[in-house]
Amino acid sequence: MIFEDLPTTPTSEELIDKAFSRAARAGRAQRGLEAQQSMLQTAANIISDNLENVVTAWPDFEYDVDPFYYELADAIVDVDALRQSLSEVMWASRKAREIHEEYQSKLRKTDVDTARKHRKQAFARLADIVEQIDDHLLYINEARNDLRDLPDIDPDEPTIVVAGYPNVGKSSFVNDVTRARGETASYPFTTKGVGVGHFERDHLRYQIVDTPGLLDRPPAERNEIESQAVSAVEHLADCVLVLLDPSGECGYPLESQLELRDAIEVQFEDVPVITVANKADRSRDVEAAYYMSVETGENVDEVLEAAVEAIDYEPELPFEG
Repeated sequence: MIFEDLPTTPTSEELIDKAFSRAARAGRAQRGLEAQQSMLQTAANIISDNLENVVTAWPDFEYDVDPFYYELADAIVDVDALRQSLSEVMWASRKAREIHEEYQSKLRKTDVDTARKHRKQAFARLADIVEQIDDHLLYINEARNDLRDLPDIDPDEPTIVVAGYPNVGKSSFVNDVTRARGETASYPFTTKGVGVGHFERDHLRYQIVDTPGLLDRPPAERNEIESQAVSAVEHLADCVLVLLDPSGECGYPLESQLELRDAIEVQFEDVPVITVANKADRSRDVEAAYYMSVETGENVDEVLEAAVEAIDYEPELPFEG
């Protein structure tokens, strides 16, 4: 997953301590002017390199992040604020190099005592630069902690999204048709897991996603973060299966279930939305494209095949010369 391996971002205090302690060791290995020059170079390099590494560890949101993950990330953290923080950190990295260049020239043209004063001035300025971006470093690390646990979903795989009210059989269906039974990933904005499974047809791997906490209630009942997460799922879906429970055993009136189905059709207008009546062994009292029972196995494979056909996925073939 694109955010999974992001390193921990140091605090300003940690970075300053690291730079100056390493500089002190470097200074003890030299004498006179060389000691002062070595201390300055070590401290400046550690600060500049570490800050640059903070920035380059992140993907470029404009070019490297799939729209699905961009929207999902923006639902959890403020991506614009994160990019601004990364920009400020890169500014500080460049500023540390500028301070190094400015003071190294001064250290070459003076006596040891004056050089020591210049080096201390440079250290004070380096510390000030790092302290100026302390809030940005903290925000970047918070964003890293929030994003690293996003679900491992491949936006390039053909994907079936399963929607519907709670207890209509979504998770049971996903677990029944996939080999990754019970595989879940937790979204930071919901306490519920998002089920992700995979299956193969004609040597192609398909992804099927259960979205509890997102597509199990009307849009008016979703908070802002959940609504944006649903927008992210829009980028992901190649087909949506809306499961209904006409028996009413799920605890929700059929009328409400149909209203949710209608809202999903509006939101996912660019992809096929298939209405499936589950628990058909107990009731078929609703108009649906398919009737199935996950419990008895009736028509489960047929529903899955219908979704595959609706996606009509054709992989890109390598160029044949």
